[in-house]
Amino acid sequence: METIIDGRSVKPTAAQTRAVLIGAGVMLSLSMGMRQSLGLFMLPITRDLHLSVADFTFALAVQNIAWGVSQPFIGAFADKYGCRPVTMAGTIVFALGIFFMMTATGAFGVMLGAGVLMGVALSCIASNLAMTASARAVSPQTRMMALGVMSAVGSLGTFLAAPFAQTIIADHGWHAALLGFLMFCGIMLPAAFFVGSADKIAKANARAGGGVSFGESPSLISVLRDASHHRGYITMATAFFVCGLQLVFLTTHLPTYLALCGQDPMLSAEALSTIGMFNVVGCYVLGWAGGRYPKHILLGLVYVLRSLAITAYFLMPATTTSTLIFSAIMGLLWLGVAPLVNGLVAQMFGLRYMATLTGMAFFVHQLGSFLGAWGGGLIYDALGSYDRAWQFGVVIGLVAGVAQMMASDRPRPQVLRPAVA
Repeated sequence: METIIDGRSVKPTAAQTRAVLIGAGVMLSLSMGMRQSLGLFMLPITRDLHLSVADFTFALAVQNIAWGVSQPFIGAFADKYGCRPVTMAGTIVFALGIFFMMTATGAFGVMLGAGVLMGVALSCIASNLAMTASARAVSPQTRMMALGVMSAVGSLGTFLAAPFAQTIIADHGWHAALLGFLMFCGIMLPAAFFVGSADKIAKANARAGGGVSFGESPSLISVLRDASHHRGYITMATAFFVCGLQLVFLTTHLPTYLALCGQDPMLSAEALSTIGMFNVVGCYVLGWAGGRYPKHILLGLVYVLRSLAITAYFLMPATTTSTLIFSAIMGLLWLGVAPLVNGLVAQMFGLRYMATLTGMAFFVHQLGSFLGAWGGGLIYDALGSYDRAWQFGVVIGLVAGVAQMMASDRPRPQVLRPAVA
């Protein structure tokens, strides 16, 4: 379909769409793979730098809160000026975060690198902008499937990064493993460049009649006002808190929990890899299901099923078999929430301010991540056990799941109106 932009004939090609999706997939996969493998560094870094577990988990908590606080602003910047400058700058800042973590001599250096810098960088290169770019690059009919595939591809990074990091830590130390992560950043940079083509495709599709166009869409203020009064959006954003708490608690503290249970350190990497492998299936299935069934119902079911799985695992003795089965179940329910949340935002408010609105919901998600990382460390340091931490996560997970299933998914009226040709 051909359209006119700024007096020039523009026809988005399949190659352009593929470039956006591949670039977003590589960027998301590597950034999330490295981020979700940071728990493997807890024991060697705290031992070598003479830090407490709470010191390290506070750095990861700062990462999550920095990610959450910066995400709405970075999303708004990308909505206004495009994805490319944001994703490329974010890749560079992420590499700087790894460098500062690698050269740290105490708690402050770890917090600056793994906390502040990585947190801000993830606002630029992780799920929010990768999903936004993917949604803009495809048609409405294939949007949910594309988001599901993107989430699935994003999980492959954990399948790669976790065993890669654990093997190098065991053979050469944690500094060498972080150097390997810097090499991953070199691969991410050209991928981040191609993600920027999504803005051109979205404008061309919009002016050709593919929905509310960028030039004729309502103002950001009016959309934010509608969002603040939309009960479905408020419930979704509030329930998203539980997602962050449960997932970051597991990625941060599962390696330490398994060490307390006398398990081989490699089991932690195998568990994270299993999560990543089964997450591919879970994301694809949930993305497919989100195009056919109510997304808010599916989201609520994910939160409830996660909580039941956590309960069953922590009530049993931790063995290799139980850990890998638990990891497989959690993998099926892991990042599959991403296509559902992004698809629900697009359904309720359209694509124009998708990065901003998902960024605001993600801020609440990161408050949960902050509590899951640091709170888990505080409970462990105080009680010598993770029992109270997982019990709290299960209770609020069940509450959030039921509330999410009862929420509204009503689109705002402007989304139902076709674009002016």
